[in-house]
Amino acid sequence: MMKLDTKHAFLKEDIAGYQDIVTKCHEDLHNKTGKGNDYVGWVEWPNNYDKEEYARLKSVAADIREKCDVLMVCGIGGSYLGARAAVEMINGMYSDKKPEIIFFGNTFSSTYIAQVMEYIKDKEVAVNVISKSGTTTETALAFRLLKQFMEEKYGKEEAAKRIVATTDKARGTLKTIADKEVYETFVIPDDIGGRFSVITPVGLFPIAVAGIDTDAIMTGLKKAYEDLKDPDLSKNDAYAYAVSRRILENQGKDVEMLVSYETQMTMVAEWWKQLFGESEGKECKGNLPTSANFSTDLHSLGQFVQDGKKVLYETLLLIDKPTLDLNFPEDADNLDGMNYLAGKSVDWVNKMACQGTLEAHEETGGVPNLILTLDDMSAESFGYMCYFFFKACAITCYMLDINPFNQPGVEVYKKNMFRLLGKK
Repeated sequence: MMKLDTKHAFLKEDIAGYQDIVTKCHEDLHNKTGKGNDYVGWVEWPNNYDKEEYARLKSVAADIREKCDVLMVCGIGGSYLGARAAVEMINGMYSDKKPEIIFFGNTFSSTYIAQVMEYIKDKEVAVNVISKSGTTTETALAFRLLKQFMEEKYGKEEAAKRIVATTDKARGTLKTIADKEVYETFVIPDDIGGRFSVITPVGLFPIAVAGIDTDAIMTGLKKAYEDLKDPDLSKNDAYAYAVSRRILENQGKDVEMLVSYETQMTMVAEWWKQLFGESEGKECKGNLPTSANFSTDLHSLGQFVQDGKKVLYETLLLIDKPTLDLNFPEDADNLDGMNYLAGKSVDWVNKMACQGTLEAHEETGGVPNLILTLDDMSAESFGYMCYFFFKACAITCYMLDINPFNQPGVEVYKKNMFRLLGKK
C-alpha cells in the first residue's frame, strides 16, 4: 500500500550495505532492548490493542455523533495532530459528514480561543479532552473554559454526559477531574508516546466521531505490521526509507521536505513533522523536517528548492488514486487558451505537474528526491501509512544511537514560560 522509489535520490551508498546495522536496530525495537524501550507498545499494538475498550469507543462515538453538531477536540501535539491529519486526509476539506470537528487547546492565541467560544455558543456541543497528565498548559487553559461553558449551557449532569476524557488509566490531574465529574474515559497506554498515539483512543475516538471507519484504519495498521516485520532491506520499504535518510544526511543534506500534491494531506505533513522532529532532533543530530504542498508552494518555495542552497532533499508523498476527480471542460470561445486540456482529468494534470517538477528539481536543480507512493487517501491507507512512518522513524533514530521516544528539549521552554507566568 506504500512503496519507496529511490531512483531519483542520488544515493552514493548502497542501501543493502546497511543491512547488519538495520537488523540490529530491528531486533532492539522488537525485543525491547533499545533506547526508550518503555515506549514501544505501538509495535505490537495491531495485535494486542484492548478489544473491549475499542468496542466501547465506537459505541460512545456513535452516541456523540447523534447528539452534537460540534465535537471540540481539546489537546496539543500528539493529542490532536494525528486525528486532524486523519480527518482531513480521509474526509477531505469540505466534508458533509457531521458533526464538525474543531481542534482546540493547541494554542494560546486569545483571538482564536475567543472566536471558537463565540462560534459554538448556539450549537450542540460535545468535548473530547486529551492529556495524559492534565497539566499541559495550552490544553488545561482551554479545557477550563470549555468545562465552564458546558456546565453553564447544559448543567453539570448533562455536561458530564457530553465530555469524554482520554487520559492516564490511574493517575494525573485530568484523571482526577474525570473521576470526580463521572466523565466517560479512555486510556492513553503507558507504553505509547504522544506522537505515536493516533492509533490508540487518542486518535481513534475523534476519528470515529468524524464518521470514519476505524476498523479500516486497524486493518491497514495490521497489514503494515505484517508487511514490515521482516528487516530485509530488499523487502522492507520503511527500513529502506530510514536508511536513505541517513545516506542523504551523510551527503550533507540536513533538511527533509515532505511534499504532497494533495491539499487534504497538509495536516499529514504537520503530523509527520512532529513524529520525526521530536524523535530525531537530539544531541545535535538529525534532519530538520519541513513540508510543502505542491503545486501551491511552487509559487512561493519553488525558487529556493530549484536554485537555492543545496541543503535539502525532497520526499514526495504521492497518492496513486485520488478520492475524487473531474474532467476539464471544453469552451467554444477558448478565450483563456485552455482547450488543450479539454477532456483531460484534473488528477492527470496534477500528476503531470508532479512529473515536470520532479524533472526540474532533479535534473536541473540537482535536488535528491525520495518517492513514497500511497494507494489512496482511504482509512485503510491512513493506518498503513502511520505504521510505515512509525517503523521508519524508530529505525532511523536507532541508527543515530539516540532515543526516539523522549523529548527532553521541549521542557526548556516550559520552565521559562512557567517562571514568566508566575507558576510556583
